[in-house]
Amino acid sequence: MNILYDWLIGPFFDFSFMRRALVACFALSFGSGIIGVFLVLRRMSLIGDTMAHSVLPGVAIGFMVSGISVPAMSLGGFLAGFLVATFSGFICRFTSQKEDASFASLFMISLAFGVLLVSIHGSTVDLMHILFGSILAIDDMSLILMASVASVTLLAQAVIFRGLVVECFDPLFLRALNGYGGFYHVLFLVLVVLNMVSGFQALGTLMAVGLIMLPATTARFWVREVWSLICLTTLIAFISGYVGLVISYQFNLPSGPTIVLIAGMIYLFSLTVGSIDGIFLQLMTRRHFRS
Repeated sequence: MNILYDWLIGPFFDFSFMRRALVACFALSFGSGIIGVFLVLRRMSLIGDTMAHSVLPGVAIGFMVSGISVPAMSLGGFLAGFLVATFSGFICRFTSQKEDASFASLFMISLAFGVLLVSIHGSTVDLMHILFGSILAIDDMSLILMASVASVTLLAQAVIFRGLVVECFDPLFLRALNGYGGFYHVLFLVLVVLNMVSGFQALGTLMAVGLIMLPATTARFWVREVWSLICLTTLIAFISGYVGLVISYQFNLPSGPTIVLIAGMIYLFSLTVGSIDGIFLQLMTRRHFRS
């Protein structure tokens, strides 16, 4: 029992930075869980990755102006991500290029520009902090930001949930019914950017999308309904955060990549033995039909 306590509970009772990190994971799992599910349902998984990297120039400019300042870097990241999303929509509407292609193009420009800004005006440590985060260094301001973003996300999703679900499966019907399809899309992109900015505080711009997308893609191997996808995704995200924190503490590993790797291991397990379209189930089904 003492060993279990020392491994699973002790670090969070003994160290305040571990408790803050756990609360951060809890807040991120609630906000990113529902966002990840709708990104998967809308077939925007790679666009979510693009949005995560597009906040980097704004974060870098906020860092140049105010140093490691949560409000400045968060505001800069949000404005940069929203600008990329808006410009991508403009390109998609007035040219023949598809949305995923415009996002990919702007993503590469944003990422390169952001890395260049941080490299010129900061140190290697600053660049690593922004790219990969430092969840064990989360302060009260960052926790307030994460909790606020999670609360806004849940409230906004509660208001537009029905319309967003319809827009995922039949956007033409929604536009014909009330013409609000574009509004739902824009509001959803704003929520995506907000959660990317929130996640970068803990996991960095390169790792933040991992806790959003991996639990959502994992849940698809176990459940089908939207509400159950959201619940399971949130649970998987929190478990990944908790287990990742414990392992990173016990083995002195970087926390952000460890959390994402735990989520990745859960994904690979579900891919193999999941009750819905898992590889093992598919092989057994084919063998049954051959017999």
